Amino acid sequence: MRFAWPALRREITVEGPRATDDVWDRYVRPQRWPEWSPQIRSVDYPGELLAPGTTGVVRGPVGLPVTFQVIGVDAAGPVRTWSWTASAAGVKLTLLHTVEATATGTRTGLTVVGFAPAVAGYLPMAWWALRRLVH
Repeated sequence: MRFAWPALRREITVEGPRATDDVWDRYVRPQRWPEWSPQIRSVDYPGELLAPGTTGVVRGPVGLPVTFQVIGVDAAGPVRTWSWTASAAGVKLTLLHTVEATATGTRTGLTVVGFAPAVAGYLPMAWWALRRLVH
């Protein structure tokens, strides 16, 4: 018999006045993540722009390494998307990000799927970071 941890799927959206092209640029350039995501102290990533299949490491305030793999990046269309998996201490989350223009700026969305306590604990930090991303 196989044991499965409880999974949770949650979605949040945030809107702000920042231009959509700038929001997208801040997303697809991992070296820019610490500018708007206060929980990220540094990013080790081999390229300048996110690309499917690539991997990297994010370090947070306590230095815990979070490894990640980019699943997909789609800059075309009215809604730009990118997705990735992030893993630390045996916990893996799958995240999907969206970016779209609004009449007054940009709307960004995040869908997180994974171990329920990790998803629930991550959402407040994610909301704060996304708010900084679009403002």
